[in-house]
Amino acid sequence: MTTPLDGNVLAGALANLLVPDPTNLQARCTNCGQVAPIAEAVVYPDAPGLVARCRTCDHVLAAIVDDKDKTYLSLSGLSAIALPK
Repeated sequence: MTTPLDGNVLAGALANLLVPDPTNLQARCTNCGQVAPIAEAVVYPDAPGLVARCRTCDHVLAAIVDDKDKTYLSLSGLSAIALPK
């Protein structure tokens, strides 16, 4: 039986997956299933942060909000992001 570990074990794998320009990554909208580079999203900067919407169906894909001491990232509108090897 495998002994479970805490999330710190993900550090190396996640560091290897993060790329210099994430806007080139292909992402799938949870609402319509459209797969497109994140750079093709429609971004509204006038909200409390940045809100990215699907160009096809206008569903919220992601939100980035800067607070005084933290940055909040929501990718709840994405069902998958394709990461190159």
